[in-house]
Amino acid sequence: MRPLDFLLLTKPRLNLLVLLTTLVGMHLAAPDGVPIANLLHTLLGTAFVAGGAAALNQVLERDTDSLMHRTRTRPLPGGRLKTSVSIGFGLLLSFIGLFELLWAVNMIAATVAGVTLVSYLFLYTPLKKRTWLSTLVGAFPGALPPVIGWSAVTGDIALPAITLFGIVFVWQIPHFFAIAWMHREDYARADIPLLPVLEPDGQSTGRQAYLYTALLLPISLTPVLTGLGSSYYVIIAVALGAILLALSIRFAKRLSIETARHLFLASIIYLPLLWSALVIDHLWLS
Repeated sequence: MRPLDFLLLTKPRLNLLVLLTTLVGMHLAAPDGVPIANLLHTLLGTAFVAGGAAALNQVLERDTDSLMHRTRTRPLPGGRLKTSVSIGFGLLLSFIGLFELLWAVNMIAATVAGVTLVSYLFLYTPLKKRTWLSTLVGAFPGALPPVIGWSAVTGDIALPAITLFGIVFVWQIPHFFAIAWMHREDYARADIPLLPVLEPDGQSTGRQAYLYTALLLPISLTPVLTGLGSSYYVIIAVALGAILLALSIRFAKRLSIETARHLFLASIIYLPLLWSALVIDHLWLS
């Protein structure tokens, strides 16, 4: 049992993105600046909830993780942490995070974080073994962090926060389909019925990837309608969306590990660049 294994149980790389999108929601909600105490309490509470959710998710998926090459060295399937210890750790983090948000931030932010936790563990996780539609279900909790950030500052959930949710929701679909195609043999080995496993020719996977990427382009412009962005943001969003769409079409036309990896990497770069453009536009250029 090593301290590093507890850190790995929280999926730190994935949850850095959670904190980034939470931070974006906060700054867009408060263009004049976020009070430092509010910022720290929100990020700390969100980090604990996200880490607890990741730990409990790995408990629930420990058997399937042991069958997949990309996950079999995780702390639980690798035998370095006991299930009971991991459950206790995940519950403790989740409780601390929710209490932090409720006590030091506000009830709306804590509620959204709670919905994220519950939907991730009790909707998305069990559905992964039953239907490929789990991809869409999993995009729901994955898109809630900017709403946590927005509500932490304002105490409500307004239309601008919904537009941020929509961007992250749609973005996740081509991002995850690229991952699913790259690791389709692993998912098949674990009997997880994702689209590339159910339809090995990949036609449906490619079609879904570029259709959602095409949808992402207009969705990415919706913040302008709520006053969060201007023409400067529109130019950047259209350029980024066009590049991502071109890569998704290339992936759909020529299904391979290479084209999937290019789409995956581009999607990782796309979101931070889009958020940066929106925040800079809203705070300094508008």
